[in-house]
Amino acid sequence: MSRQPTWDQACHIQAEMFQEADKISGLKIKLVYFRGFGECKASRWFEHGGELANAMGRISCQGGRTQIRKVLTAALAAADKEKIAALVYVGDCMEEDVDILCDKAGELGLRGVPMFLFQEGRDAVAERAFREMARLTNGAYCPFDAGSARQLAELLKAVAVFASGGHSALQALERSGGQGARLLLEQLKPAK
Repeated sequence: MSRQPTWDQACHIQAEMFQEADKISGLKIKLVYFRGFGECKASRWFEHGGELANAMGRISCQGGRTQIRKVLTAALAAADKEKIAALVYVGDCMEEDVDILCDKAGELGLRGVPMFLFQEGRDAVAERAFREMARLTNGAYCPFDAGSARQLAELLKAVAVFASGGHSALQALERSGGQGARLLLEQLKPAK
């Protein structure tokens, strides 16, 4: 429930993420969200930003504890079926056993799925957990301010470019002035 204002903004930002990725190649996104008491759902794969925005627009935030483990479990199940280029997680806190989350993140890292964790606010417990999950998956961690929809949009576009075109595409976005790309490249290890 603490993320409702940012969730509302994110519904409008997703189309920009797809538009950026479409400049390189197609991108499919699956939305996995949790809310309330034990509810965690995964959507189908979306290929168009409008479809994702419509699905997100029908979701409202509810109070409850984090269920990041369920999101990671869903990502692992998806990665067992097909190639997953990246996992993006946007959250403000972490109320779970960090060792269990890091174990699942390590499994994602072994499958070659980098995690991009974007933290709204400054919860120190969440920051430590998110940074460690990013490290274990060769991904990236970036905080953002609750009032900065533009900052989150830049980060999401950068991940879309990375997922569609890899490290070199992300470098090209940085050269064209992409601030989100710069923040991710500071942490990502170049492909070997």
